[in-house]
Amino acid sequence: MKHYLFITFLLFLFIGCTTKNGVLPEVKPTEKTKQLTKIKKTPFDYLDGFYDDDLDLALDVFKKACTKSKRKEQFKDVCENSLDFTNGKEFFTKNFTPKVLVSSTGDTGLITGYYEPLLYGSRTKSDLYPYPIYKTPKDLVTIKNKKRHSNFKHLRYKAKLKKGRYYPYDTREQIEKRDDLEVLCYVEDKIDLFFLQVQGSGRVLLDNGELINVGYANQNGRKYRSIGKKLIEDGYLEKEEVSLQTIKAFLLQNPLKVDEILNYNPSYVFFTEKKQTATGSLNVPLVAKRNIAVDRRYIPLGMPVFLETSNPKTKKAINKLVIAADTGGAIKGEIRADYFLGYGDEAMELAGLMKEEGRLFMLIPNVVVD
Repeated sequence: MKHYLFITFLLFLFIGCTTKNGVLPEVKPTEKTKQLTKIKKTPFDYLDGFYDDDLDLALDVFKKACTKSKRKEQFKDVCENSLDFTNGKEFFTKNFTPKVLVSSTGDTGLITGYYEPLLYGSRTKSDLYPYPIYKTPKDLVTIKNKKRHSNFKHLRYKAKLKKGRYYPYDTREQIEKRDDLEVLCYVEDKIDLFFLQVQGSGRVLLDNGELINVGYANQNGRKYRSIGKKLIEDGYLEKEEVSLQTIKAFLLQNPLKVDEILNYNPSYVFFTEKKQTATGSLNVPLVAKRNIAVDRRYIPLGMPVFLETSNPKTKKAINKLVIAADTGGAIKGEIRADYFLGYGDEAMELAGLMKEEGRLFMLIPNVVVD
């Protein structure tokens, strides 16, 4: 699964950053240039709650990620070493050096959440189940000669081929007017289908009692546009109150505006049926509260990351060692993560609310420490 949005409509929100007094110096932004992430060596004792975490579970999740990430040179040795350990504390403290991520504005950034939704559906279209989950269309092509067709870069090189020429692929609105695409199944709720596309994977309980897993297969190349931002600009919601819950409540209360609001986002995700539950960009099953989606320009997939943030409902600290296993179109920036919260109503509620400040500490394999 390639994780598309993650609570993607929160992309437009930005949280200011601060440092811990007396620990890290202020990092001043450069002028007219983008400053890449800096990382500073950090003792394990500085990681709040590190030794109280279930590090044995974190080790198990790391080992699963190693089935893919060990192919990368930087993880090869530590992945092989992990097979000799069952004690997570011993493994991580012996094989890694923590480094706090620092951006041009400090050492804190935005932590959001994502989840695996449950929809209700059928293999057969009916008045109860009218909305199709589409498979990848046969007329959707990915342009291979990127240099020759650089004008399609902003469309992720997705296109339609007509009479030997490439054209931008259909928008959400255009796709929903078609009736010639292959359908995986039909679901009862158009709004839930939209958020399934935002999350990138989920489950569908069919009317025959079968529970199927659906995962990201492809995308129409159109850039995601935040419907939360549109609701703010149109004066329907205040910036501070935007969440999955408030957006969904507005749409349910204003059914005549649903198509207008959803079609504001031209991006459209296609799905495939999968044997496994949600998998990340590493193509290993995601583990609730132990995986994050990241911007891999700054955090490599497979990297152990100690997360310091807070629960959006209780405000209690969340201090966990997680593994970077996913990516997303809205997960951009140095100190930026989308926290996978699992499956079910509680996960959905927390994911919809989560837009917390947080710190990220990469655990760098000792073999590549400078």
